[in-house]
Amino acid sequence: MFKALVVEKDEEGKTHASVQELDEARLPEAEVTVAVDYSTVNYKDGLCIGPGAGLVRNYPHVPGIDFAGTVEESRDARYKPGDKVVLTGWRVGEAHWGGYAQKARVRADWLVPLPDGLTTRQAMAVGTAGFTAMLAIMALEDHGLEKNHGPVLVTGAAGGVGSVAVAVLANLGYEVAAVTGRPETADYLKGLGATQIVAREELTEVTRKPLESEQWAGCVDAVAGAMLGRVLKQMKYGCSVAAVGLAGGAAIEGALITPFILRGVNLLGIDSVMRPYADRLRAWERIARDLPMEKLEAMVQEATLSDLPGLGRDILKGQVKGRVVVDVNA
Repeated sequence: MFKALVVEKDEEGKTHASVQELDEARLPEAEVTVAVDYSTVNYKDGLCIGPGAGLVRNYPHVPGIDFAGTVEESRDARYKPGDKVVLTGWRVGEAHWGGYAQKARVRADWLVPLPDGLTTRQAMAVGTAGFTAMLAIMALEDHGLEKNHGPVLVTGAAGGVGSVAVAVLANLGYEVAAVTGRPETADYLKGLGATQIVAREELTEVTRKPLESEQWAGCVDAVAGAMLGRVLKQMKYGCSVAAVGLAGGAAIEGALITPFILRGVNLLGIDSVMRPYADRLRAWERIARDLPMEKLEAMVQEATLSDLPGLGRDILKGQVKGRVVVDVNA
């Protein structure tokens, strides 16, 4: 038997989440069984704990799109009992039972060995949010981001993706401008390394101007919507925006083609769910090297399985700061 957060749907279509004891025989069929140490909380987790948003296919369901732990059993030669592993993406926690449990059973192809120098707790302080932030930074670098070219903008900076992006960029020597709608997070963001705090209101007004003054050498954008429309018009010549989220809406409001054809701006889409294995290894190696662990710890709040229903609601409202580490065994 093991503990898990189980989401069930009633006859009226409403979902309810509770911590339950489950028999290991109920785990889905796959090659590797993992004793989970830690999970975390992402925006998608909030959706899966709550209404599902079309992400969850079948109920009852165990959410949790990330986990880190120790292999208990493996039918795949790549992993053996005792190996430390990390999982993010592959629709685990959505279409497949996930990490909000003391045990998980998944395909070997979905796992990555825990990088040297990281604990399972640190890996989940990073989680999908931090993994996505690193993929975004790598994409900006691959498209010519340079340290002496001006500030790099991070939108939704106090959230999970934004917090890791700020810390990594600052550690690498970039000047970081952090966008937030919560003035009380300014000191937190400066502690992560931001040199400039930009009020969200400065970037949310929709304008029909084809271009604005060039300001940003790069951008990690977790918001989209009207903010992305404004940011694209403010990018410096030949620079790039890495788009990782849509908290402000799926449309790019007020966007025109002019930044792309008159300034050579690049809009880079960042997907972490289906990312190939080699990219995952590269990103996790960069995380272990370039994310200051003391800054990572400053982002973390701890939680247990019983805290997750409330945290799921909070993250959908934009009320979770930094990263949440869920101790599934507490």
